[in-house]
Parts: sequence; structure tokens; C-alpha cells
Amino acid sequence: MPLVVQKFGGTSVADPEKIMAAARKAVRAQQAGNQVVVVVSAMGHNTDHLIDLAKQISETPPAREMDMLLSTGEQVSVALMAMAVDALGYKAVSLTGAQMGIRTDSSFTKARIRSIAADRIRRLLEEGNIVVAAGFQGIDEDFNITTLGRGGSDTTAVALAAVLHADACEIHTDVDGVYTTDPRQLPEARQLSKISYDEMLELSSLGAGVMHNRSIEFAKKYGVPIHVRSSFSDTRGTLIVADSESPSAPVCGAAMTRDEARITIRGVPDQPGKSFTIFRMLDQAKVTVDMIVQNVGLDERADISFTVPQEELKSALRVVEQAVAEVGALGFTSDDAVSKVSVVGLGMAKQTGVAQRMFRAMANAGINIQMITTSEIKISVLVDRPHALPALRAAHKEFALHCRPPDACQWDDLPRRTTTEADIEKLVHDLQKADMEQLTLSDITLSDDQARITLMGVPDAPGLAASVFEAVAAAGIFVDMIVQSCDGVAGETSISFTIPRNQLQPGRAVAEQLQQQHAVRSVECTDSIAKLSVSGIGLRSHTSVAIGIFEALAAANINVEMISTSELRVNVVVRSEDGQTAMECLQRRFADHLG
Repeated sequence: MPLVVQKFGGTSVADPEKIMAAARKAVRAQQAGNQVVVVVSAMGHNTDHLIDLAKQISETPPAREMDMLLSTGEQVSVALMAMAVDALGYKAVSLTGAQMGIRTDSSFTKARIRSIAADRIRRLLEEGNIVVAAGFQGIDEDFNITTLGRGGSDTTAVALAAVLHADACEIHTDVDGVYTTDPRQLPEARQLSKISYDEMLELSSLGAGVMHNRSIEFAKKYGVPIHVRSSFSDTRGTLIVADSESPSAPVCGAAMTRDEARITIRGVPDQPGKSFTIFRMLDQAKVTVDMIVQNVGLDERADISFTVPQEELKSALRVVEQAVAEVGALGFTSDDAVSKVSVVGLGMAKQTGVAQRMFRAMANAGINIQMITTSEIKISVLVDRPHALPALRAAHKEFALHCRPPDACQWDDLPRRTTTEADIEKLVHDLQKADMEQLTLSDITLSDDQARITLMGVPDAPGLAASVFEAVAAAGIFVDMIVQSCDGVAGETSISFTIPRNQLQPGRAVAEQLQQQHAVRSVECTDSIAKLSVSGIGLRSHTSVAIGIFEALAAANINVEMISTSELRVNVVVRSEDGQTAMECLQRRFADHLG
């Protein structure tokens, strides 16, 4: 018999009427011939009320007791939902995380799932029950109640769907699907019929609030199709699966992370271990680092720029002040009024010219770009906050995201999960290791066939990035990694990009031409580089990956020349003679996580 997991968020169970409406959806799914597991969150605003109560008692309540308190919200919801199903004349049993056998680690308020013993749920389903499961919670090895942190109910739903080999995991929420961008910001946003796991991971990391990244990581790891639907209507919604909506479209969505702050550490000695020291100190202080950009050094010193949430800037600056003294840097600057605008799409990995289209759209809108970082399926730019919404609108319009692509998949073509023996073996293997949410790296690769071009002292003005990459594209040169960072000189920036080594000569000619046209201070070209990429599932929720890379390379006395980061990949550039050694270092460092 097919099995469906349905998840209802806090707004979907906010009052008795909405609970009854959700119960009717669950009953209809069972009447259609499915076994049904319903995962529910705490009733809307209930968690906020509990947090407020705790703060009235203590300014710093113990994390263990906060989990004990917050878990009661879901216990109320599951009981009421089971009562609602019973009132409709059907059988239901409510279960807490502990009763379901969800085992976690002991990281209170942000625990990770280690294993799920699903025998009890299966038995109840076979007896004809709708199983109503509490999201967001579990127990550790000492039977302490734990909570899973932000997005925890989504994570519970997808994890249960994985363990139970569910045919579908429906996420019922207050929106009717995933859009090309936030429709509250751009009314012209279009609902997608389908989006890939990788695209959704990138968008969720950029602030798309429909799904939390940990749940998407789970879905990708175990091949669970996620169906995002409205709790309040029967519209079809959006399916999150392995493939994108359109094979030809380079971009599927755009996003704006509004309240960012930028920090640039100037004049960091261009020596092994300096990046590791800086980011280890930030990690120890629990500062959330997002965009990391390190460009090529000058006079044996380099600048490192990164972004943090605006509310964490003061904490970050206290750490940075210490880090500057620790590593012998020349100083630092910060800006608390910047925003990040990004475009995401699987198609850009196969098409050229996407970056310059993005940059030209910014230029035509009169928007200056402060920083650039790229990955295989994402381009992010940092702009002044007042320009964030115009930048988002310009990117959305440039890639015609408001229009449905001609080759977009139809709903009749959307796939459903097919569980294979390999899927089952992998699940059993992970459960035996008791670590379902472990970091899983898919690959560590070395590219030793690239060259790098750096333009130093580029005038910091709108349109420069567009002019650079339009000229490069016109010469037929394929660009891989792009990094733009702030220079130590006011009014200047530096742009570096990697290209195939066999295109270095035409690339050099274009760069020298650009130097004359735009009064660029200097041009540096080299074919003595190697690019290392670490890719996988969980790079954002396991923040130790970038630090682990820096640590392993520092221990081998290997200097990092360039850095760029994304949700799915961390790229670093080193000297070509260090490439193979660096590869071996990273393979040893992450041996336990390679899947």
C-alpha cells in the first residue's frame, strides 16, 4: 500500500478550525488508498509564547530545560490532531519524538537525528491508524528530550519519509508552492511546478523560507520527493526532486538576503594557516559566516572579505579585532548596510554567458557590485542595501523568470519515488552507524588544467564587471570561478577569474585591453594554479567543512590563494605544485565523510 507523509506547519494548525481542515486532508489521503503519517508543528505563535515565558523566568535558561519546555508545543498539536481525526470517524494515534524512537545527539536546541526506530509506526499503520507524529523533537542516549532547531518539523517529516520509504512527503504550508523569488518582494514571481534538490538547497540558504536546508539535505541524500502544497487549498504546488523544471533555462530562481554586513580584513600575510586562524576564531565565537571571498595577494599580502548577518556584526568585529593582531594583518573595514542578491539554476553549469548577463542587468539598473562569488549553479553579488530590491528585480527580469519556459515539465510528467534495494541498503547502513544526519561529501576534486587572470585596482563603478566578462565572452573564453573583493585602496576593487589553461594567451590579451580601456592598475596572469573543490550534502549545516579545509592545508604548509563558497561546494585555489599534495590532505581530512 502506498505511504504518504504529510507535514502541517504552525500556521496550518493555528486554531481548532485549521486543525480540523488538516485532519480532513489526512483522512482524504487515507481514503485514497494510502497509509498516512501526519507530522505537525506547534500551533502558530505557541513556541514564541513559550520562549517569552522562559525569558520571564530567566534571561539565560538552560538549553536542556528549553528543549523540555518547547517540546510541549508539538505534544499539544499531535493530541488535538488525533482527536480531530477521531471526531471525523477514523482511527488515529499521536506519538511524541521519544515514542517514535527518534534518537538524536545531545546538542540541545539544535540536535541532529542519529536514527529512527520505525517499527512502532509501521505496526500502527498496519492496524489502520493515521499516525500523528510530533515534529521538531527527539531524545538523546540519556533519554533527555531534544529539539531539532529551526525547520525541525520539516526535517522530522522528510526523515520519517526516508525511513518508511514513503512514496511522497507533502509539506503543507501557508504558501501554495515554491516561487521564482519571494512574491512578497516581487509580485511578478511565478510558481514553479518542479525544482531540483540542489537549486532548492541554494535558495533555502539564501533566505527562501518555504523549506529549511536540513530537510532538503535529507531528501537529496535519501531520494525523497517533496511536494510543497497549500494547507488551505488543493492547488498542485511544487515538487522538489532531482531535476529542474526546465532543461534549457539557465536560472530557475533569484533571492535577496537583505540584512547582511561585510567585513574585509586588509593586508593578511599571504602565508599558510592565516585563513584557518581567522575563521577558527570566528567559529569558536559562534559567528555565522556566509559569503567568503579571498582574492589574489599583492606584495605578499591578501585581503579576505566575508559576510555575516547584520545582527552578528558587533560580535564578529570583536573577534576580527583580535584576529587582525593574531595574524599580523594591516587592519579591517566593515559595512553594515549591504545585501546579497543571487541567481540559482542547474542550467548555468552547462551554459556560458550567464554571469555577464547578471552583471549587465545590474549595470543597466545603475547598481554597483561590491563583491562577487560564483559556484557551478549560483552567482551572488553584494550591493548597497538601498539597491537590493532593484537588483533583485533586474535579475528576475533579465532571466525572464516571470515566464514559464516552453520546455518546462508538465504535472503529468512529474516523478514519484521508486525505492530500490540500493536505497534500502543505504538506509540500513546509515541507521547501523546511528548517524542519519552525518555530513556526506560526494566528491573532492582537483582541477590542474586552469589558469587565473587577476585585474587589480579596477575602478569601483557600476558596469565594470559586466564590461570585463562581456569582453571575455566575446573572445570565446570559458570562465569557471569568479571572485571580486574589496581592495585596500578606496574606490578600487579586484576581480579574479579562472579559465582553461589553453586559453590563457587570448585571456591575457583581453585583460591587457581592459587595462587600457578602464585604467586598471595592474594585470596578473598565471597558469601555475590548481583548483580544489569539496562538494556534498550538508556544507551549510556542517560549518566545519571550510575550516577543515583551511586547517588541513595549513598543516601541510600549503597557502590558499583564492576562496569561494556556496551551499554545495567550497572552492580553493593553490599553487599548481601543491595541487596533488593538497588533494591528498583533503582526502585524508574528510575520509570518514566521503559517500
